[in-house]
Amino acid sequence: MTEFKFPTEEIELPSKGLVYLKDNPLSSGKIELKYMTAKEEDILTNQSYIEKGTVIDKLLKSLIVTKINYNDLVVGDKNAIMVAARVLGYGGEYKFTYDDEEYKVDLGLIENKEFDEKLFIQGKNEFPFTLPHTKVDITFKLFTHGDEIKVKQELEGLKRLNKEANPELSTRLKYIITSINGETDPPTIRKFVDTSLLARDSRALREYINQIQPDIDLTFFPTNSDAKKSIPIGIEFFWPEI
Repeated sequence: MTEFKFPTEEIELPSKGLVYLKDNPLSSGKIELKYMTAKEEDILTNQSYIEKGTVIDKLLKSLIVTKINYNDLVVGDKNAIMVAARVLGYGGEYKFTYDDEEYKVDLGLIENKEFDEKLFIQGKNEFPFTLPHTKVDITFKLFTHGDEIKVKQELEGLKRLNKEANPELSTRLKYIITSINGETDPPTIRKFVDTSLLARDSRALREYINQIQPDIDLTFFPTNSDAKKSIPIGIEFFWPEI
């Protein structure tokens, strides 16, 4: 039986692999991705995956050739893989609507964001920060896909107890923050987030994380505007014919 070798492309990760341990394949700063086939289109149209909200992750896992633990991926690297998968599958042209106006961008021209590599230690996903108003010293990590799963599961559990509960922001912070004044005990971190983390300190931390974290530049300039906006990722992203 004839075997077919699917064409692949090597994708550069925004993090350059700096947040991964040296024995992790992701530490190379690159990942091999295959072109989309009919098998992947089956994934994209799988109603069960769509309803569960897992369709994109199922797709990316099917396309990644490099042997990795998918849960290790930091969010910025996962975003880059998602865009690369879209370009390899359906081309770079992406049309979307913003403020009732139609736009068209070439996803193939999207670049990785610049970041300060001096803040990173190879193999260490942990960074110091002093909360500006309470002067509490903390450390935090860049969010990974594995963290996303844990937060989703915790929020679903809270929803079962209280349907009106939606503590997504505070729950995410409980996974992002890794120490409070040197204390790494999870219950201590959780109590601090719930009772002592000021809203303005929380905002400052989130702004700092957004500033330093490696990612792709998914922004554009709307018509007659000097301010960049995020490119909306809608259903047309992987279903351009809709």
